[in-house]
Amino acid sequence: MLPIRTSPPARASLPKGRRLPGRASRPALAAVALAVSLTACSAQAADGNPAGARPGAAEAPPAKVAVAAKSAGSPVIVTASGGTLTKVRVVDAEGGTLKGRTGAGGTSWTSDRKALPGTTYTVEATSRTADGKESTARSSFTTPAPEKVNKLTLAPGKNTTVGIGHPLSIVFDLPVTRKADVEKQLKVHTSNGTEGSWGWVKDHSGRDRVDWRPEEYWKPGTEVTLEADLNGTDSGSGWFVRDYRTGFAVGAAQVVKVDLDAHRLVLERDGKAVRTIPVSGGTPGGDKRSWRGTAVLMAKEGTINMNSETVGLGDAYDKMVDYSMRLTWSGMYAHAAPWNAAYFGKANRSSGCIGMSNEDAADFYAAVHVGDPFEIKGRETKGEVAEGNGYGAWNISWEDWKAKSALR
Repeated sequence: MLPIRTSPPARASLPKGRRLPGRASRPALAAVALAVSLTACSAQAADGNPAGARPGAAEAPPAKVAVAAKSAGSPVIVTASGGTLTKVRVVDAEGGTLKGRTGAGGTSWTSDRKALPGTTYTVEATSRTADGKESTARSSFTTPAPEKVNKLTLAPGKNTTVGIGHPLSIVFDLPVTRKADVEKQLKVHTSNGTEGSWGWVKDHSGRDRVDWRPEEYWKPGTEVTLEADLNGTDSGSGWFVRDYRTGFAVGAAQVVKVDLDAHRLVLERDGKAVRTIPVSGGTPGGDKRSWRGTAVLMAKEGTINMNSETVGLGDAYDKMVDYSMRLTWSGMYAHAAPWNAAYFGKANRSSGCIGMSNEDAADFYAAVHVGDPFEIKGRETKGEVAEGNGYGAWNISWEDWKAKSALR
């Protein structure tokens, strides 16, 4: 660590013939590794001697303090030699304070948070020697600006109420190669002590994603908050330059059970069937088959245009569809399908979605919530919903899910 310039010390009155100790030469300031030799103002007694010192005794040198911030993403560390630290204050240009704590018998101080990229900090450190002399010095340093900034998208949205199957999900704009460093900064709090785990998956979009889910579905009434203290964290391909917060509540215990072999859908609330609907699923024997396993209702999109070309099915259809409820990113929905009325409750003849009559779809659309799990079974399906294709984490065993954490 290299010394930096400080204000000249306040000089005490000395007996004739006494000389002040010489000052060592100081090398140039380093960009991100700094040191301060404390020779600032000292407390003095009325007789000109340092407070608490014996008359005629030689004046002890002040403590030497060094300030180190190796780079953005590292904590600021202040150390003292020849004394102890009594107060440390680290402030950025916006007035934000880096809080920290003293250790090693008062000879060191470490910030709780990391130094941020592209930020100028001013450090004010006060120290005291064994004979009671106090000195204060100030210094500043600037961390380099980030070349790339990583951002993220959170789900569910803040202050929303969701069904019992919705995970806490984070999608990152840039790849995350330092997953453990990022995951350490993600703190989940629940109102009832629900235990869960983060799991890293590849989103259907190809981006990195991390989800937090309990072992079983959420308990109704659970309140969940996320503190993502990512500001100053390097994701490996870009820095985070802000913290994130979100919170949501869990609503009623609703599960949608879809039996594609029986061609029916049952809405259960608190374990009891409240509605049974005849449906038609994906056509067997090809790419139009439906997915099976647990999918989670991602969004209630209402009336939308569905175009088969967007899901790789050529020009099979291009139509406006009512009461559309998205189940996967790959394009599986539950929705009204009056053109398939002859097959409801009898056969699977859709292009992969779960279709029902207009009347049933309207009632069902009003009853379900984003986050409600759809448990789908059927022999003529094309496989289980993948964890990144919507919210398919429930198709993975609890032990396998925990193994997807970067901190395991």
